[in-house]
Amino acid sequence: MSSSDDDSQQRFALGFLFALIALVISVVVGTVVVKQMGGKGAAPATTAVASSAPAPVVADPAAATDAASVRVENGVVKFYFATAKADVAAGANEALADVVKGVAEGKKAVVSGFHDATGDAAMNEELAKQRAFAVRDALKALGVAEDKIELKKPEVTTASGSNTEARRVEVALGA
Repeated sequence: MSSSDDDSQQRFALGFLFALIALVISVVVGTVVVKQMGGKGAAPATTAVASSAPAPVVADPAAATDAASVRVENGVVKFYFATAKADVAAGANEALADVVKGVAEGKKAVVSGFHDATGDAAMNEELAKQRAFAVRDALKALGVAEDKIELKKPEVTTASGSNTEARRVEVALGA
């Protein structure tokens, strides 16, 4: 083997090493930028679908810390939202089935929005309102008349617990 072959292999190995280092640095910088932008470049959220069994768990918001999800607990449908997003999670129609049925029987759907305590309070309240509107629109798309939907601002809009738990809209049946 000649010394030019050795030099060529060393140059290739060195070039590959530099390219690998550049790739790692790019990924780290990209991740930091996305996190500082509030996750605006995050991947779309997915979730499982609810059944009509008692208190079915559709998706655990703690399992996917920043993904939209929906679950039903004791007849209350809880929509969890990704940071800075108002997109309703997949599976909303199935999770709202009992609410739609209750409205058809003469009850009202009561929609309440919550938000976390991070960031600007006024922006958080507006985002909680947009999330409640998104859930209201999902109910309307399922045939629920607007006069059968009550948008109710809870007395305490910042929920306790994790930020993931706090970024939610609850739908319950009322009188």
